[in-house]
Amino acid sequence: MDVPAVNLASRAYVTFLAGNKDYVKGVVGLAKGLRKAKSQYPLVVAVLPDVPEEHRKILQSQGCIVRDIEPVYPPVNHQAEFAMAYYVINYSKLRIFNFVEYSKMIYLDGDIQVFDNIDHLFHLPDGIPTPPYFNAAGMFVYEPKLSTYNNLLTFLKNTPPTPFAEQDLLNLFFRDVYKPITSEYNFVLAMLWRHPENVIQIESLKVVHYCAAGSKPWRSLDLKKVPVAPLLAPVIDGEERSAPSAA
Repeated sequence: MDVPAVNLASRAYVTFLAGNKDYVKGVVGLAKGLRKAKSQYPLVVAVLPDVPEEHRKILQSQGCIVRDIEPVYPPVNHQAEFAMAYYVINYSKLRIFNFVEYSKMIYLDGDIQVFDNIDHLFHLPDGIPTPPYFNAAGMFVYEPKLSTYNNLLTFLKNTPPTPFAEQDLLNLFFRDVYKPITSEYNFVLAMLWRHPENVIQIESLKVVHYCAAGSKPWRSLDLKKVPVAPLLAPVIDGEERSAPSAA
């Protein structure tokens, strides 16, 4: 696909990392996947203060731009029952809307793997919000703007928390303006066994989201559960399951 000339420095991929657990391996896998797909754009990693220095150095060794952010919490005057207790920290993703040094960004969760070049998504028409909030906020294209960021934080203060935290919030906030893109750019792996009748050709998938329990490619996987070996092999044959390296 022909790509128009743009200022490469004004666009970037971005992901989010919190804590000192093994999710850093997922981000390393994401960085390697983008590199293997010959992406022209860098990967910015928005990290919370609890991400250890060792993990930050690992990310920098992979060419990532490490960006410190502060946590964002839902309003304390509302009781919340999240689908998973740890979802509350995902409100911190809202900070990426304040990365205004970039004109356009593509957000990818840290447990996503890119199998093909998707740089062309940066060249969707400007001024059109394009987050594909079907039922997930794991991947979306957006334009960082201070006005959007401030409006999101105000909206959060006035919106009772819901089970899926920032995902539900973004669905509500962008409900009248979002433009969906096809599932080949955010394929949830669990679709293979939960709704196989809706699965498109695996060979056409560009982005796969390993968000289902037991499907993280850097951990031990039960390949007998579903016939997913062709989809997983490019990931699990690498170092992402072991300690991250700069290879």
